[in-house]
Amino acid sequence: MPHLHYSIEDSVAEFVVDNPPQNRIGDQFCEELVAAIDQAHVDGARAILLRSTGENFSYGGDITPWPGMEIAELRGKFEGYISAFNRLERVSMPVVSAVRGLCSGGGFELALRTDIIFAGESARFAHSEQTIGIVTLLGGVYRLAARAGRARALEWAMTSEQVSAARMAEVGVVNHVVPDGEVEARARELAVRLAAGPTRAHAAHKALLRAWESLGALGTDDAMFDIAMPLFETEDVRKVLPAAVEAYVSGAPRPKFDFQGR
Repeated sequence: MPHLHYSIEDSVAEFVVDNPPQNRIGDQFCEELVAAIDQAHVDGARAILLRSTGENFSYGGDITPWPGMEIAELRGKFEGYISAFNRLERVSMPVVSAVRGLCSGGGFELALRTDIIFAGESARFAHSEQTIGIVTLLGGVYRLAARAGRARALEWAMTSEQVSAARMAEVGVVNHVVPDGEVEARARELAVRLAAGPTRAHAAHKALLRAWESLGALGTDDAMFDIAMPLFETEDVRKVLPAAVEAYVSGAPRPKFDFQGR
């Protein structure tokens, strides 16, 4: 049975984590995640929605095969996992996630790869790895630090505290906290809206922020125009910019534009 289901509607590719009872993440899930990302590109998706079945988003990695594995084999496994997760993080289209219940360990690291997180009011987030004496193996602690600050990320990693959605929203990890019964619908609503927008510009904004994380503001200034100027050659900008100028000059309201993402 699949551990991740794929579908597409309204130019939104939907990825659904489905490995009951705890939506644990392992080899099969990561292989299916990569395949889903590839399919989303083939299908012309312009946004991705990540959600799960069941009461909880994910308890984290499937640790059952780990005790009998050699270190080199484990490393190879985790390198494959982080590569799959990074594929999701680096896709050019917006990625929105909907989180309910417990989002822990590798599940939390997966959610941190998404651009915008919707969380149900009862959602809890945790780096659970220290409870078995290891660290966040898929880049979670420093991605959390980028959003919430080093001190909070280190404390939560060392204590495995389950942090509420409300607290995660306060520190900038979660974008929206909504009633549990509305989280998927609200996340999908935004994903559809983003998919209908200037998705080439969305991709450029994501690229700028990735550069900023590595280079800082001044370094990203140097990369800015290599990333930004190609937008002026897109079909969308060639169509909407003259119309916006015409509306401005005539004093008319700016029309609503139908962006095609090219």
